[in-house]
Amino acid sequence: MDIIGNRKYVNVPGGKTHELPPLLLKERATPTPLEQILALAEQMVETEALGPEIRRAAYENDSSFQQRKFNLAINFAEHYLQFLRHWDWGESIVEWIRQCETTFESKAALRLLMNADVWPHVNHSSFVTLLSDKAVPSGEVNLENAVGFRLTFRQPPPIECLSDNFLVFNAPLAQKAYHTWADAAKQGSLPPERFHFLVVGEDIKQV
Repeated sequence: MDIIGNRKYVNVPGGKTHELPPLLLKERATPTPLEQILALAEQMVETEALGPEIRRAAYENDSSFQQRKFNLAINFAEHYLQFLRHWDWGESIVEWIRQCETTFESKAALRLLMNADVWPHVNHSSFVTLLSDKAVPSGEVNLENAVGFRLTFRQPPPIECLSDNFLVFNAPLAQKAYHTWADAAKQGSLPPERFHFLVVGEDIKQV
């Protein structure tokens, strides 16, 4: 076992580089049209997001009031789309972890690494750490938050089921869900140089 800083890396027998299943980045089968999301966001603004200051503006300057309402709706819509991007990544990662576990179980050199009697052993979140160590390109998506949202929601709720506070301040919820899941068992990290796999989305990357 190698220890680098606070990280404990499991010993992978031999010197072979192991091929893991591809990470398939799923796309929404029936994405909600942007116009519909924006319209629902405008309804949210009307029902729960208009504070006294904004309501006062409705009487003083109607055009300013309408612009501020529209800006709030755009802000909520953007936060919701970002939430959906994170959830989609989380769904893809959770499915990939299941496939990786099957791969580990099928290979004698890797099977024992997931044995709870071995310390430190590999658990589910070790694969999320591997994605970070391999610098998988995820754009603005935080991988831990993505998995945290997927752990919280089996399906992403429609925007009308979410509050304005959730849309704006949801990152701590995702982080809490992820770390509660990750800290459930002691884990070892997978040495990134011993594994490679494809990331398949709009293009294909080898990592």
